Amino acid sequence: MNLNNLKYSKNHEWIGSYVFNDNNNENIYAVGITHFAQKELGDIVYLDIEETIIGTKIKEGNIFGTIEAVKTVSDLFMPVSGEILEFNKILLSNPEYLNKDSYNKGWILKIKILNKKEYDNLMSFKEYKKYIGEK
Repeated sequence: MNLNNLKYSKNHEWIGSYVFNDNNNENIYAVGITHFAQKELGDIVYLDIEETIIGTKIKEGNIFGTIEAVKTVSDLFMPVSGEILEFNKILLSNPEYLNKDSYNKGWILKIKILNKKEYDNLMSFKEYKKYIGEK
C-alpha cells in the first residue's frame, strides 16, 4: 500500500480511495486511523460506532464514533464532510486489526465525500510526517 496516495487529518485519521473500486466512483473513500494514532493508543480493545450511522451525513471535524484502548478512550473525527455508506463491521468483533494493520484491514468507514475542497486541504503523507515529528 502506498501511504503517499492517502490524505491525513490533524486528528490522525487517514482517507483514501485506494481500498475500494466501486464502479469507478471517485467520491467513494475509506476512512481510518493512522499507524501513529494506533501506536499512541496502544492495544485497541473496542470500537463504538452505531449501526444507525449508515446513510447519515456528518460534517468535517464532527465525531462519528469512539475507539477504546486499554488505557484510554478517544473520539473518531470525520476528516471531511461525508455521507456514511458502510462501516467495517469486522472491527466490532476484532478491533485488534487496527493495531495489526491500520490501513488495509483497518479501514473504519466507507464514505461519499460531500466537499472535495475539504479533501484537497488535508495533509499529504510528507506533510503528515512533518506534523507528527517524523523525518
